[in-house]
Amino acid sequence: MLFWESLTTSLRAIRRDLRGIVILSTLLVVASAFAVAAVARLFGLPWPASLILGAALAPPDATAVAALGRALPRRNFMLLKAESLTNDGTALVVSAIAIGLATGEASYTPLSITGAVLLSYLGGGAAGIAVAALTILVLRRVRDALTINIALLVAPFTAYLCAELIGASGVTAGLVLAYWSPTITTAASRRQTESAWPLGSALLNGALFVLIGLQVQSVARCVNVGEIPALLATIVTVWLALLLVRFVFQVTSVTVIRLLDRRPGQQARRMSHRARVVSAVAGFRGAVSLAIALSVPVTTASGAPLPGRDTVIVVTAGVIVLTLLVQGPLLPVVVRWARLPDGTAPNAEFALAERTITEDAIEQLPTIAASTNAAPDVVDRLTREYRKSLARTGAASASQADDESGSAAIDAEDQLRLAVLARKRDVLLQLRRDGTIDDPVARQLQTRLDVEELPLTGIDDIDG
Repeated sequence: MLFWESLTTSLRAIRRDLRGIVILSTLLVVASAFAVAAVARLFGLPWPASLILGAALAPPDATAVAALGRALPRRNFMLLKAESLTNDGTALVVSAIAIGLATGEASYTPLSITGAVLLSYLGGGAAGIAVAALTILVLRRVRDALTINIALLVAPFTAYLCAELIGASGVTAGLVLAYWSPTITTAASRRQTESAWPLGSALLNGALFVLIGLQVQSVARCVNVGEIPALLATIVTVWLALLLVRFVFQVTSVTVIRLLDRRPGQQARRMSHRARVVSAVAGFRGAVSLAIALSVPVTTASGAPLPGRDTVIVVTAGVIVLTLLVQGPLLPVVVRWARLPDGTAPNAEFALAERTITEDAIEQLPTIAASTNAAPDVVDRLTREYRKSLARTGAASASQADDESGSAAIDAEDQLRLAVLARKRDVLLQLRRDGTIDDPVARQLQTRLDVEELPLTGIDDIDG
């Protein structure tokens, strides 16, 4: 699920707000974990179990953000999504330390904790990059759509297993492959990916919630009736603490950054306090929290039952329910209250990209036609077609063609169209690399080019 979200995130947003993303995915996760642990300790949960609960609930979840955060303006959505993709490294370290303390299997020093953090990020980054590089080498030699998608399916599991060997996270593989994807995949494979991966991610996410439901049901049967009010109070208090800590931390960190960095570029990227309220409400918990809660061992190193494990699972599930059923419906209301910018930049970038690649296609059409031996009437028809496309704002490239006699002329026209589409993709990729357009805009326009290409290659029923 994280791999799919990393493939569809904005790399430009990560580069632009890298400092804020690093702060939110590290320091905020630690602050949230200890704040939740402190609240849980007040309600009588043992300290090691409290820290496990904090580690489970500290990181916002990328899948939940992608599903419920569509009401956010583009920049806020991509910033939150990037944070939720990169914070699992910190959550992994905190949860490993908490579980080690709870089970009595490990002891920690400041030096060992620092080493674990460095290993999680640097080691996980290295593992992800290595797997991504291997995947790129393989896919450069493959053109079959099904084989490409099998390789992409294997990649996240390979990255995860390699990172797991050193106690790290391999989500970097998805970010690297997101950058190189346009050059190592085909139109047919991308159409399969866009059809299959969202469904697979939704099924996995649903299965995880079913799993936690079964687990909570078995745990709830062991809960005494007298403990229910205390559990409900713990769930609500922890949930409110997460909202408050996220808001206070962002306001505090932004204040410090404003004092230290007064560059005009930094001032232009600043967000209001209302935007921070929106970010706090949009910090949904989901699959990552469920996975950490379910990974808590049943017993300690001595074989005794781990104190507070059932409470960790119940409270984690309860907080997730509140974030999904309360924060989710509340988010659009808060966004309207905050009066954030409407985020029309993607539409402007899409129009800019479409105009740029079409103008370049018209300019390069004679040169491309010469290399494909296209007839002059075919060149004239395509030129008129692309000029009509430029004249219609936001319109898709026209694909109307006059009837021609002779299959050779049709083949030459198809070859010319494919060559022009290849040129358009090159220009589109350059616009994305230069940062002129954002990654989601590039993917949207690339999909349009793919749909135009598939009938020309005889593969016009990929989804079937």
